[in-house]
Parts: sequence; C-alpha cells; structure tokens
Amino acid sequence: MRSGEELDGFEGEASSTSMISGASSPYQPTTEPVSQRRGLAGLRCDPDYLRGALGRLKVAQVILALIAFICIETIMECSPCEGLYFFEFVSCSAFVVTGVLLILFSLNLHMRIPQINWNLTDLVNTGLSTFFFFIASIVLAALNHKTGAEIAAMIFGFLATAAYAVSTFLAVQKWRVSIRQQSANDYIRARTESRDVDSRPEIQRLDT
Repeated sequence: MRSGEELDGFEGEASSTSMISGASSPYQPTTEPVSQRRGLAGLRCDPDYLRGALGRLKVAQVILALIAFICIETIMECSPCEGLYFFEFVSCSAFVVTGVLLILFSLNLHMRIPQINWNLTDLVNTGLSTFFFFIASIVLAALNHKTGAEIAAMIFGFLATAAYAVSTFLAVQKWRVSIRQQSANDYIRARTESRDVDSRPEIQRLDT
C-alpha cells in the first residue's frame, strides 16, 4: 500500500496535470460575454422623426390613403367599375406600403438592414404613389356618378397626391444629400489610404 505522502503527491500531480490540460484544451469555457440577440426587444419610437417634416407627411399619407380606401369601399354599385377598382388598388397599396415604411422609420428598424438604400426606397415609394394617386383620382373624377362616397374618395385622393408630391420633393433632396455624403466619405477614405501607402516605404517597394 502507498503511504499518505505518496498519495498526496500523486493527487497533486494529477491536479496539476488536469490544470495544464484544461488550460491547453480548445474546449475550455470562455469568459467573454455572449452577444445579445437584437430581435424585437428594446424597440423605441423615434419622436424626432415623427416631429419632422418627413414623419408628419408620412403620417398624413397613411391617414389620407386609409380614408380614401374606406370611402371607395362604401360604394355598393358602379357602372363602369374599372376606375373604382383602380382607385381601390392604388389607395390600398399606398396605405400598406407607406404604413410599413412609417413603422420602420419611426422605430429605427431600417437601421438594422443597412444593405437596403432606404432613402432611395422612400423616394421610389413616394414618387410612384404620387403618380398613381393622381391618375386614379383623375379617372375617378371622370367616371364617377356624383355620389357622396365617390366625391369624398376623389377629394381625399387629390389630397393624398399633394402630400405624396411634397414628400417626393423632400425625399429627392434627402437622397441627393446622402449621395454627396457618400462621395465625400469615399474621397476621404481614398486620401487616407494613399497617405498610409506614402508613409510606409516597404509597401512602395513591394509594389515596385
């Protein structure tokens, strides 16, 4: 039988070996904090966007498109119905798309998808909505039967057209500013990289 000193020495060697193997093992637990998932937690409304011109216009567009859609939906009889169906499609599509963009911008959800050019997306939406709402309102004005619901839908259609037109103008300006900022950032980045190359002669020797 081994003596107590030998057993103690064996246990000490075993613990030392386990510590060394644990330190060198690639499966040792890490102490780095686990990054939290973004998900939908921590969503906050951006009051500055809703108070701004683009935010107020987008809220007005959603309301006007919804009212126009409700007015056209109350019409039970039509002949011909093509103009009514076209106005219904335009008002419903504008309400849905603009409502989604309003939610994305007001909650800053668009910041989580930087791969999409949101300024250009908003510009395309407002431009197309302006064009189609204007055409749909003119067609409805030409083919309506002078009922209260048709007249109300036509009025709100032209109001929505005006709101989208102003928003398109502001979106164009915002898009131009973003293009200029991107060009300036690219120029500054290129100048910085060229200065780094000039300050490191070993890179120049490798290039030659």
